[in-house]
Formats: sequence, C-alpha cells, structure tokens
Amino acid sequence: MRTMVVVLMLAACGSDSGGGSDASDSGIVLPPVNAALDYQLGGPYTPPASVKIVSRDRTASPAAGLYNICYVNGFQIQPDEASEWMTQHPELILRDGSGNPVIDTEWNEMLIDVSTAAKRAQVAAIVGGWIDGCKTAGFDAIEIDNLDSFSRSGARLTEDNNVAAMALFSAAAHGKGMAIAQKNSAELVARKAELGTDFAVSEECNRYDECQDYRAGYGDHVLVIEYRRADFTAGCAAFPGLSIVLRDLNLVKPGSAAYVFEGC
Repeated sequence: MRTMVVVLMLAACGSDSGGGSDASDSGIVLPPVNAALDYQLGGPYTPPASVKIVSRDRTASPAAGLYNICYVNGFQIQPDEASEWMTQHPELILRDGSGNPVIDTEWNEMLIDVSTAAKRAQVAAIVGGWIDGCKTAGFDAIEIDNLDSFSRSGARLTEDNNVAAMALFSAAAHGKGMAIAQKNSAELVARKAELGTDFAVSEECNRYDECQDYRAGYGDHVLVIEYRRADFTAGCAAFPGLSIVLRDLNLVKPGSAAYVFEGC
C-alpha cells in the first residue's frame, strides 16, 4: 500500500521519549517516538485526541498542531493519474517487451521507470515538485511509497535502481528541511545510508516478523501500521517503544462501518 545524495547519519537506536528530535545536526525534525499515530491515506479527518503524528496524502492539508507526514507514491502511478502520465510522461512508464505498461495488479498502478540515471533524474524532478508542494502545505516529513516496485517489475528494475532513485527523493526532501521515511522494504534497511532516509514507516511488520529489522536501522523511529488485531496486539507487547496503530485495510474515514482505529 500506501516512494545529489544527501546522507544523514542517525544513531541506530533512537531512545527519545518526548517531541521530535533533530536528525544529526541538520535541524531536520523526526517524528516523536512512541507517540500516537493515525494513518489517513483514505481521506483526511479530525484525528482522535490522543494522536500526535498523522500521515496524509499529498493532496490533503496537514492536521493543525500535529507532526504531519506527506504520502507520495514515488515509484508507481495512482490510477487517477494514469492518463496524465500516459500523455505527459509516456517515456517514464515502465514497459514490457511488447511496449505495454507494467502493472502492479494488486493496486492497478503502472510502475515508474527508474532504470537509468537519466530517467531517475526526470522522475526526481516530478517527485521533487510534489515534495515542494508538501513543504508549502506545511507538512513536516515525506513518506515515499512502493520503494519495492523492483520486485514487481519482472526484473526490468533492480534494487540498485530504486535505491538510487530514493536517494534523489531524500535529497529533495532534505533540501526543503524535511525528514523522509523508508516505507516498507525491510530488506533495504541495511542500505539506509544510501537511501538517505531518516525514519521508517512499516505496514504489517509484526505480521511478517520484520519490526526488529527496522529497529536495527532506525531505533525507535519506526511507525507501524497493522491491519489485523492479532498482529497489533503482538506488536504492542513486543515493541512498547514504537508508534503502532491498528487501522482497517482500506483506511476509511470515521462514520464508515469498516472504520477501525486503535493505538498503543
């Protein structure tokens, strides 16, 4: 679900217990550790009173008085933006041997082609514009989704391609004084310095036994979203220093019968 190298060397173990902490000496502020989190990619709404951190889509406005993370799909194309990319950036859509777009069938999203340095630079210019918009809107940090698109590319993209692209996105965020997260892809935590990322956002790391992997790289600066109660309960017991939230899979808004929100 809902992606010029600048490297911020952070302590491997974040033990902060209060508000946001500075990333190295850069002045970039990280999310507060062990603070209540809400994941609102299905649409913005007034967060529950306990919440201190909110992640919202780049098209939404930040929540007043909270630490706000701006969600950007940097490696795949949202279905409602597909026609725009086909018209304006057809050369940046990953294609199969027949010239057809490569699709992430789970989300019906075309993959973005970051296979060459030239294409990565073009994509970074587009995503950099979105990051600028997040900064202007008042967000504090960036969350780039689908870092693992290489795993759905049919070997047309490599891990190295995506790491190099992510480094450009990180540089753009840091250039605006914003923190940036590694989203999912636990196998890339060891390449954190190359990615240039400052904290982690992980979906279902308790379900897949990956939370400790993220902690190894980011300490307690790990935000966890679980979609199954058993995984949420296990995570709250095993990782009391992390921000963990239970949400419904489609991230619907309050008022829907499917809405789920619980923090620990």
